Amino acid sequence: MRARRALLYVPASDWHKLQKAATLGADCVCLDLEDGVAPNMKAEARQLALRALQELDFGRSERLVRLNGAESGLQAEDLAATLPGRPDGLVLPKVSHPEQLRQISQQIVQHEAAQGWPAGSLALLAQIESALGLVNAREIASGEPRLQALIFGAEDYASDLGAKRSTEGREVAYARSAVVTFAAAYGLQAIDMLWVDFRDGEGLARLAAEGAGLGYSGMQIIHPSQIEPVQNAFTPSTEELAAARRVVEAYEANIAEGRGAFALDGKMVDMPIVKAAQRVLARAGE
Repeated sequence: MRARRALLYVPASDWHKLQKAATLGADCVCLDLEDGVAPNMKAEARQLALRALQELDFGRSERLVRLNGAESGLQAEDLAATLPGRPDGLVLPKVSHPEQLRQISQQIVQHEAAQGWPAGSLALLAQIESALGLVNAREIASGEPRLQALIFGAEDYASDLGAKRSTEGREVAYARSAVVTFAAAYGLQAIDMLWVDFRDGEGLARLAAEGAGLGYSGMQIIHPSQIEPVQNAFTPSTEELAAARRVVEAYEANIAEGRGAFALDGKMVDMPIVKAAQRVLARAGE
């Protein structure tokens, strides 16, 4: 799975911002058809998203499209307009039932077959943004093979609960931990919540470090200035990478000789330690 340290949302209705976003080097650039677009601009946003997918060079950035929610009545139009541009993946907001993923996936299967694309080549990322979505997170995380990540939407989640948002985030702490737990349980990446005040670099750095410590693979961002500090926060240090490589290499050598648990540098190494090392390498894109 590719590194997704920073997922940058860009309103698809703004061509200038789309052009700029393609050059910024964020791991993921998400062309937003949902919250970032006014209702009377949805049709134009679809056209510009398709144009961006077809004309702009995003370099190494993953090209994602965030559709409107299943209850909006706009998803079919979003899909029809943007799938011809062959995005790398789709972000599905406000997912509350696994059936919402299955329905989208069935439509993608038909399009992949019609276009001759490899089956399963288009990824899905599901946003958990409500109490019901969190309650159903186990089924959401386990029910769709092309699902690669869970994204925690703290603002909508708090609103759904009627909770008052705070800088400390106590009101969303349970959900934040639950999302990363369900993601890890089913082999998915977890993308952490936004830091909405893009002028507050200190707060951003604190939240990113916190998310990395919780086990998140990356976080959502809304401004170009957030890309570098966030991607740095979710990049393992040189020392962490070297240690992880040693563990994985030793594991592979011992498995080849028929051994499970083994000693490395005077310490016993078993599967939880190996998996932790593999996750460190995955965060670095190795």
